[in-house]
Amino acid sequence: MNEQNEEILRIASKGDGVTASGRFAWGAAPGDILRADGTLEWGPHHIEPACKHFGRCGGCQLQQLDAETLEGFVEARVANASSSQELGAETITAPYLSPPGARRRASLRAESSGGRIVIGFREAKSHRLVELEECPVLVPEITALLGPIRKLLITMGKAAPVKKGPRGKGGKNAKSSPNAMPRMACDIEMTLVDQGVDLGVKGLTAEGLAAAEAMLDFAQSHGLARLTMDGGYGYETVWEPAPVTVTLGDTPVPFPPGTFLQATKDGEDALVSAAREWIGDAATVADLFSGLGTFALALAGPTCKVFAAEAARDVHLAGKSGADRAQCPVFSAHRDLFRNPLMADELSKFEAVLLDPPRAGAREQVECIADSSVNRVVYISCNPSSWSRDGARLIEAGFRLVELRPVGQFRWSTHVELASYFVRDGED
Repeated sequence: MNEQNEEILRIASKGDGVTASGRFAWGAAPGDILRADGTLEWGPHHIEPACKHFGRCGGCQLQQLDAETLEGFVEARVANASSSQELGAETITAPYLSPPGARRRASLRAESSGGRIVIGFREAKSHRLVELEECPVLVPEITALLGPIRKLLITMGKAAPVKKGPRGKGGKNAKSSPNAMPRMACDIEMTLVDQGVDLGVKGLTAEGLAAAEAMLDFAQSHGLARLTMDGGYGYETVWEPAPVTVTLGDTPVPFPPGTFLQATKDGEDALVSAAREWIGDAATVADLFSGLGTFALALAGPTCKVFAAEAARDVHLAGKSGADRAQCPVFSAHRDLFRNPLMADELSKFEAVLLDPPRAGAREQVECIADSSVNRVVYISCNPSSWSRDGARLIEAGFRLVELRPVGQFRWSTHVELASYFVRDGED
């Protein structure tokens, strides 16, 4: 079949442009012309990408889209998930998008390559790393540390003691250079917290006095909030001059290493604002998959008591500590809601339920909500597919989807989040 020039009509869920005949083109925008030879002629919605790594780095897929088209993509992803299960959303609000330079957490990979250290995200559909020299998505406090961390890992690698092997393979007859870089691979996790950047290094240990001193000097000279290392047996704190916290609403909460946090502060505020608007007048609320208490602390107050259930023990204890110190009316429970969901009779004691589950959704817990007498449900989701499945069960149980708010915290990414409000038929 002879392919002809065709216009890109829309952006598919994985970020490819699609024509009327079903041809796909990566890096395209609606209005572009996909030529017969596979090249693109830019249209009115195609802009110059903000990052020089775009096209190689797998972190972003949509930097070629102008603001109008990017907002349309985020809204369409959520609207399509709703329509796929015939949820019949009464209102879909305009999407909220986090601005550039707002993402406050990052998980990067570091590997030695050709005698040097490369730190970055992987290429799309590849295990190869793209060495980050800039990142317009991350907060400046994180990007400023990329170069210094690279130098630190080089120092640590050279300071590591030589591990001798059999004769001729690193044994006493083998030759080695004092400046040789041994093979190294680790994960770098950074989060902007109240005290600065919380840096975690996974898959690497500080072997020897020189390496340990290098880690301490680095943490002190760069003003880190905390430095932890995990060589395979859990996090060990190397540096923490003051207890690390993250402020949720107005409440400082202890922040265990590696804990989940909404990607951007402004995105968190958008989700919290929706929850407050929808169920802020409820006297009793169950916050399920509560994490550190992002929503529980925002909803709890003189006229509202919140039950907060979380499975991760350290996260549960941190959230409980923050709520107790602030004297918020939050009752915290350590409970795995996948294995032990709140049952219908327990849920029926609350005026409203808020749930913010992992990407897999909350099938078992939603079944119990459907069987309860709860009339209002706020469902926060980072996966429109699992959300639509769970939402269909609520609709089947007599709820209606009153409002749906798309949120694009991961700017220029196909990853989309949402806030939704379900009310049982017969309720306002």
